[in-house]
Amino acid sequence: MSGFAPDHAGADVRVSPNFGPRREGMSPDCLILHYTGMETGEAAEAWLCAPESEVSSHYLVHEDGRIVQMVREADRAWHAGRGSWKGVSDVNSFSIGIEIVNPGPLADFPPFPDGQIETVALLARDICARWSIVPERVLAHSDVAPGRKSDPGEAFPWSRLAEMGIGHYVEPSAVRGGRFLAMGDRGEPVEAFQSMLSLYGYGIEINGLFDEATRAAVEAFQRHFRPARVDGVADQSTIETLHRLLKALPSIPA
Repeated sequence: MSGFAPDHAGADVRVSPNFGPRREGMSPDCLILHYTGMETGEAAEAWLCAPESEVSSHYLVHEDGRIVQMVREADRAWHAGRGSWKGVSDVNSFSIGIEIVNPGPLADFPPFPDGQIETVALLARDICARWSIVPERVLAHSDVAPGRKSDPGEAFPWSRLAEMGIGHYVEPSAVRGGRFLAMGDRGEPVEAFQSMLSLYGYGIEINGLFDEATRAAVEAFQRHFRPARVDGVADQSTIETLHRLLKALPSIPA
């Protein structure tokens, strides 16, 4: 493919060869946000367009707010890898990916510039309107791949996106003392908590054992929805925040 008209007005086009058709007739009903985790935006853009990388994204948003589209929204970009949401794997086939230029752990998780986040919100709003993506399906890469991925990380301002009408969000409960569930715990309270995580969408086995997979899912949840403390422990604040998110879903009875 030598080029295409951008789906988002104002985006520059730089075609990545790393894409294919969406499988089993899927169309995008989910938006996944990433950080690039590389030293510069230019390096990330080049890597996402290099055949040998075997990775890509539909969009890249630079720190100055410039948008580059690399794969058409109708096509399957290779941005998410192994993972699942709501029991469905092949995340790439049901999602659109936005890579946000930020070095992440390479520079101790610097803040995302205000202008960059405003651009991400505008782009996300446009994509969600075009594909009828509901707020609760605007997700972090770490949500669909707990334990394997951590982007866009706990420094990402999900609350600001929510103020601009993007994503599903409630103000997290304050971190404090109280009963909690952690590695090695087992029994009905663990099973109930796992059921809540699974109901929200996390790919987790409901087995009544607070195992490594459960801990990874808790960390992913905390990064997105309760970033004040990301430790994989289901404390009172984490459980309350999850419960309030579930109650706020339009399909979940109060």
